[in-house]
Amino acid sequence: MARIKNASIRKTRRKNLFKRTKGFRGARGRLLRQGHQAVMKAETYAFRGRKEKKRHFRSLWIVRINAGLGAFGISYSRFIHGLKLAGITLDRKALSDLATNQPSAFEAVVTQVKAALV
Repeated sequence: MARIKNASIRKTRRKNLFKRTKGFRGARGRLLRQGHQAVMKAETYAFRGRKEKKRHFRSLWIVRINAGLGAFGISYSRFIHGLKLAGITLDRKALSDLATNQPSAFEAVVTQVKAALV
């Protein structure tokens, strides 16, 4: 029976770790322990960042909608309330796209909302 050593899997693990630390500065990109710690922290930040991205985009869409509503003299909160009353089911992403790229279509939505609010 042959003795099984750990060299090949150890080499593979190191290689995979150093692939993930590529571009890290100093010891974090060259040494095993610091590299492993850096990768763990980077993955934590990446996980958190994927959640934050959704929040940032939603706030961006709200800012764009509010900027588009400035010309029509209606606040964002009343506009959203009016959307619900009018039965319009466009989400904030679609509304911000209309406000920035298709102002005439956005204006049509705003007139429907204003009619529903009265």
